[in-house]
Amino acid sequence: MRRSFIARNDTLAPMDARDSWHDELAAAFLYRRIVAHERNARRRRLFEGLARDAEEQAGHWANRIRAAGEAPPPFRPGPRARLVGALIPLFGPARLTHVLTAMKVRGMSVYRGEGLPLPSKHDDVGERHKDQASAASSGGSLRAAVFGVNDGLVSNLSLILGVAGAGTDLSIVILSGLAGSLAGAFSMAAGEYVSVRSQREMYEHQIALERAELAEYPEEEAEELALILAARGMDEDEARRYAGDLVKDPVRALETLAREELGLDPRDLGSPWSAAASSFFSFALGAAVPLVPFFVFSAAHALFGAIAFSSVALFAVGAAISLFTGRGAMASGARMLAIGACAGTLTWLLGRLLGVSLG
Repeated sequence: MRRSFIARNDTLAPMDARDSWHDELAAAFLYRRIVAHERNARRRRLFEGLARDAEEQAGHWANRIRAAGEAPPPFRPGPRARLVGALIPLFGPARLTHVLTAMKVRGMSVYRGEGLPLPSKHDDVGERHKDQASAASSGGSLRAAVFGVNDGLVSNLSLILGVAGAGTDLSIVILSGLAGSLAGAFSMAAGEYVSVRSQREMYEHQIALERAELAEYPEEEAEELALILAARGMDEDEARRYAGDLVKDPVRALETLAREELGLDPRDLGSPWSAAASSFFSFALGAAVPLVPFFVFSAAHALFGAIAFSSVALFAVGAAISLFTGRGAMASGARMLAIGACAGTLTWLLGRLLGVSLG
């Protein structure tokens, strides 16, 4: 189920001046690191401008600290900021977009969304992205389901062949297949839940920061948005007019800032429970394919039936994967069949070897 975190009326906890001051200077430190290793002139100008804005916003929080009768301490980047700063020249900012976004570095959407249409003053931002978000979400879910089925199919077929290769009783083969199916499905579901839950928490935190900053200094947030839109190709004067008009509507402004600064779709942050359930059932479906023949055919033909059923399913999954890779369906199906055959053969040989040596 989709849920928007934009139009919330809950009271926001006041931002801690010291933490906000340090976060802004840490972001400025990382912006400067990006500038030093960014070859694109337009992006360099963007991050130079964002660095200046972050330093100005740090000055805002420094004044708050002084107003409370304290003095800001000398700034030193924390260990995390230093580590991420050291990774920038090694991997480049484009490969670190999620890490940098989590470090309060804005504007990373220029590496992910330059092909998206630029907004105009007549745009309804939510409607402009609604169909794109829906298509991306549906496509991502279908892709995850196909690969989940493939994982279950290959892993359980290999397990069954490995146990069968050891020369054990048919009941042990079936029990092993059932155990492998359930263990794999629960493992996939748990891993997917943790992954999506962690990502969602990061997104929620980033959106909450944007909401608080928009309330604290809307003009500076408008300037950041204008810089990003200009870096994506909008005329600078038009970008400033658009951003200035937008911040007058906090709900639309927050949604646009989340999209353009953070590269997030606030309407589709993902449900960890839905992701876990999808992973569980897609893996279990794939894992059931090599098990079905053991309940349909006689003991003498069950293993051959499992191989035949799995071969057909592997080819079909490979053909389905071609929808996401652009390769020919026949070539993708044959490749997946070959991969599954290699995995199954190797595990059968290993099971045979262990069965002989341990027997």
